[in-house]
Amino acid sequence: MKIKTIKQLFSAALIASLSLGVTSCINDLNISPIDPQADGSFDQQGVFVKGYAMLGLTGQKGIAGSADLDGQDEGESGFYRTTFNCNELPTDECLWAWQDNQDIPQFTNISWNSSSQRTEWVYVRLGYNITQYNFFLDQTEGKTDEETLRQRAEIRFLRALHYWYFLDLFGKAPFKEHFNNELPVEKKGAELYAYIQNELNDIEGNMYEPRQAPFGRADKAANWLLRARLYLNAGVYTGQTDYAKAEEYAGKVIDSGYELCDNYAELFMADNDENPNAMQEIILPIRQDGVKTRNYGGSVYLICATRIAGMPRMGTTNGWSCIFARAAMVQKFFSNLDDVPMLPADVEIPTKGLDTDEQIDDFDAKYGIRTEDMIKAAGDDRALLYSGVGGGRRKLQTDAITGFTNGLSIVKWQNYRSDGKPVNHTEYPDTDIPLFRLAEAYLTRAEALFRQDKDATADINKLRSRANCTRMVETVTEQELIDEWSREFYMEGRRRSDLVRFDMFTTNKYVWDWKGGTMNGAPVASHYNVFPVPVSDLNNNPNMSQNPNY
Repeated sequence: MKIKTIKQLFSAALIASLSLGVTSCINDLNISPIDPQADGSFDQQGVFVKGYAMLGLTGQKGIAGSADLDGQDEGESGFYRTTFNCNELPTDECLWAWQDNQDIPQFTNISWNSSSQRTEWVYVRLGYNITQYNFFLDQTEGKTDEETLRQRAEIRFLRALHYWYFLDLFGKAPFKEHFNNELPVEKKGAELYAYIQNELNDIEGNMYEPRQAPFGRADKAANWLLRARLYLNAGVYTGQTDYAKAEEYAGKVIDSGYELCDNYAELFMADNDENPNAMQEIILPIRQDGVKTRNYGGSVYLICATRIAGMPRMGTTNGWSCIFARAAMVQKFFSNLDDVPMLPADVEIPTKGLDTDEQIDDFDAKYGIRTEDMIKAAGDDRALLYSGVGGGRRKLQTDAITGFTNGLSIVKWQNYRSDGKPVNHTEYPDTDIPLFRLAEAYLTRAEALFRQDKDATADINKLRSRANCTRMVETVTEQELIDEWSREFYMEGRRRSDLVRFDMFTTNKYVWDWKGGTMNGAPVASHYNVFPVPVSDLNNNPNMSQNPNY
């Protein structure tokens, strides 16, 4: 595959935009490409909405055919899919079934290098999106009307978010603030941390008040939550902790008017952009629609990759059978794996009579292996796992990664509506991705309080109460905290970052199945706490340096 160099990507005028009408819902897509070099006009509204659309789309035609990035696999190279893979596939939460796929063994075992395709995909995508944001900001420089000031603040927020991903994943960024032919400079560690902090502070006043923005656009609460996330990780990024500020900004989000959804599963269903119960918790979603935003990198990835043909209520006609739960993730809900509801080994799966959801349900119910049985056994509504026979007999853990049924299925992400109405499409989901939601503020404050030797039980128990958890926490420990982050946020694209902050991602402080390439887990070298700068960028940009030991 011929890859467009990152030097070209960051310096050339590659901007193409979506001409979109923004009302209360940015799903109303009317897609048409805009090439600013071929067209002297600047469509401010179109380029603005493109800034949000890039979170969930990869090009001009939806699924494939007019990609943002030349030479890249369009399905693999979107913002959410690339960041999700980096933060989930190497961790204790999930495994990729097909270990012969490109770079998958390296991600499974935490053994990538500077030539790994998947690390390049995320680096290129983040850089491309920042280039788009710089273009918008340069084109609107000096305009002072209220709407432009608000749009500029939101685009600067999205740019700061992307620089945060660079900081978190790579420890540095190829940094630019303008759309021109100059090469990016390297900005890292405390310097990049300070830049993101100052940007978020500077733009806050021009952003919507909490819960006043159209659904899908960032408001002040999103700003505060990103700041809380930044401060919580300050020790990783700068060597100096800032838990008091993490507590402060998480508290601002909690007091901002958002409320927890009282049904955890509804946060990840197809009508989470219409259901007020879910919307009251979602601070910033990535908008998805089964007809208007078809792609292979958003919620279609989360739903199709976790299904196999034959599973009941798949919500899609296309089960990719790729991602399943590691045993370590199941243990967040069952400390003793013997307590997990499983089909007895001596029970044969019928070869006939399991052709419909109802037939599979009847069989699974007989042995107590439906998802609802899993939730009851775990005593926690968040245990959205499936151990039934739809698609084959599942294992709890495996001594060789050979296929999708080597572990339990994760059914957290759904293409079903909470109100029972039909979805727009049965292959491409309507389910929005809650990129920021209120629960993060509660766990951020809990951890910040714990790190300051204060009582953190109330915030953790708030989330457990919402999940109808049968076990309230009485004494908070570090292990309890890192486990709670997983119970609440598994498969939401953040796990690696949390494990790094707890000094657990590479060390022997915590090992899990297949960490380090062994069934029982082993520590790995500490330089894997950040990803390498792709060799393609090093070859084309002398301003960038490689991370240590790559």
